[in-house]
Amino acid sequence: MVIKIKIQKVADVPTPSYAHKGDAGVDVYSAEDCVLKPMERKLVPTGLKLEIPYGYECQIRPKSGLAMNHGITHANAVGTIDSSYRGEIKIPVINLSAETYKIEKGRKIGQLIFAKVEEAVFEESAQLSETTRSENGFGSTGL
Repeated sequence: MVIKIKIQKVADVPTPSYAHKGDAGVDVYSAEDCVLKPMERKLVPTGLKLEIPYGYECQIRPKSGLAMNHGITHANAVGTIDSSYRGEIKIPVINLSAETYKIEKGRKIGQLIFAKVEEAVFEESAQLSETTRSENGFGSTGL
């Protein structure tokens, strides 16, 4: 399925595109230089505004190479951009390494994935249905 995403550039950055046929995400780039000290968090602008169709969300995910090679990831793990948001996309990055890292303008800092979402209607109930898992939580299936 293909959805149309309108973009507005507010900085000189590459237009998002898929690197390979079948890729789930498109890369987004830093719109400015910034330096991240160890354990420091910063909100990094992408220079992009998106018009996401109603019924979809845009997930912002970290780049695996940045995480493995430099300890740079996103402070909110997977971020969600709602279809009603029209501001610039900014990514909260964090440096989990012991080394200072410079993010240069034009460097990949995340990837965007578009997903269909459903609206939920909540119905209060005095009891929920039983399952084989029931209330067993973290670690309930063993290692």
